[in-house]
Amino acid sequence: MNIESVIRRLGEYYSKSYSDEPFKVLIGTILSQRTKDENTSRACENLFSVYRAPKELAKADVKKIERLIKSSGFYKVKAKRIKKVSKIILEKYNGKVPDNLKNLLSLPGVGRKTANCVLVYAFDKYALPVDVHVHRISNRLGLVKTKNPEETEKELIKKIPKKYWKKINHMFVEFGKNVCSAKPKCESCPIHECPSRKKH
Repeated sequence: MNIESVIRRLGEYYSKSYSDEPFKVLIGTILSQRTKDENTSRACENLFSVYRAPKELAKADVKKIERLIKSSGFYKVKAKRIKKVSKIILEKYNGKVPDNLKNLLSLPGVGRKTANCVLVYAFDKYALPVDVHVHRISNRLGLVKTKNPEETEKELIKKIPKKYWKKINHMFVEFGKNVCSAKPKCESCPIHECPSRKKH
């Protein structure tokens, strides 16, 4: 499977511009963990209608944060993390979200997917965020043979030219939600040479 051909074809359907506010991207990605997009959107809208900056959230009452983000699921854990992350950003990074992988990964509740999302969608840096959609689709297309997103990220970085890294997450996530889902709609797929097509 030619990755450039896949990217070119999916690019006809899914495109995205980058450069959202780093703090909103970071908190939004933390809220998105283990929940659906619509739940994340609701939680983000509620939270950022009240608190807009690390300084405000660092001082916020955890119970109030919980109420605002309840739709995101696991809201008690996420509320504590958000407050702690905000405090660290305020005290250690002068209120600014760090723009490198090492410092992002040092924040509570921030794994590689979240950190890479911040690098791509907030700072427009070359990174390759891998979530369940990217992992599933990469394996279905035969681009990799891996058991988890971490392995998939390592393999994709080896195989995909760097100039495409920033595009992969958005393309594959949208493709995974609309076509190549857990129960794929192969009849609607533009990638006709997919090796998994016959299986489904």
